[in-house]
Formats: sequence, C-alpha cells, structure tokens
Amino acid sequence: MLQPHTAQRILVVGSPGAGKSTFARALRDVLDLPLVYLDMLWHKPDQTTATRTEFDIELQAILQRDRWIIDGNYARTLKRRLERAEAVFLFDLPAKECLAGAAARIGHPREDLPWIERELDAEFAEYIRRFPTDQLPQLLATIDARPRSTSLVTFHSHEEADAYIETLKNAQK
Repeated sequence: MLQPHTAQRILVVGSPGAGKSTFARALRDVLDLPLVYLDMLWHKPDQTTATRTEFDIELQAILQRDRWIIDGNYARTLKRRLERAEAVFLFDLPAKECLAGAAARIGHPREDLPWIERELDAEFAEYIRRFPTDQLPQLLATIDARPRSTSLVTFHSHEEADAYIETLKNAQK
C-alpha cells in the first residue's frame, strides 16, 4: 500500500467545518500538489451552482491529471474519485467542533468558496449537526469499498491533523 505522504492523488473528506480545507492547503504547501476545491467547481460567485454536467466534466478533467488534492465530499462522485485516489484523509470530528469551525469562518474571505459567508445558515448548521448520523455512515461505506491500494488516514481532532502536517514538514528537511 502506498504511504499517504508519497501519494500524488489525494482526497480530503469529512464534515463541513471540520478543517478539511485548512488541512488541504497545508498538505498542498508541504507536498507541492495542485489543490482543487469541489465547492469552487459547484458554486458560482453569484451563489448559483453549476449544472451536474458542467461539474462532472470539470471533475473528470481533473481526475485525469497525474497529481492533485481534491477537497470535498460530494457523495455522488466519491466512488469515481476513489478509483483514482492514492490516499484519503478523513476528518471524523465531533459535530460541536465542526459547528464551531463553520461559525469561525463567517465573514472571512476563503479560497475554497467564491463568496464570503455572512451568517451560519440554520439549515447548514443542522446538516453539520446531523452529519455523524446522516452522512458519515454512507461516506465510510463508500471509502471502505475503495481500491485496496488506496491509503486511509482518519483524524479525530485538529491536533492529529496538525501533527501529521508537522511530521511531513520534518520529513522534508
């Protein structure tokens, strides 16, 4: 099995607000891999969305590349991404921490979303609260069906993710 730190095609998945994008940026900076945010493929600056066809065409072009980090769940396309991925980083943090993470980014520009969120939408907050029971089981089942050669690293805290990045940085010295 390929070690995650030598992978050239990486997925970062988990609950919104868990720290996926922050981790993906740190991973990009250490491994020098191009980073793609699925939210940037799906959401347009005017807060509309791409069509499924537009999204799928862009995603397929990205998947054909030799090197990438893809940040985001988008369950409908996860199986297809897993077929090309060499490593998966799963953020499995408590919903309370994810809600705090989502709230902390309100009002701040982000490179992973084409607009500035002005509030934590009640429906989105409920999605995050229910993620461990409604989304995570399906996410785990899909990941469990990944190719045997695809590595999986699961983080249960920000400290674990930060320690992983520090280990990578130290290995690069």
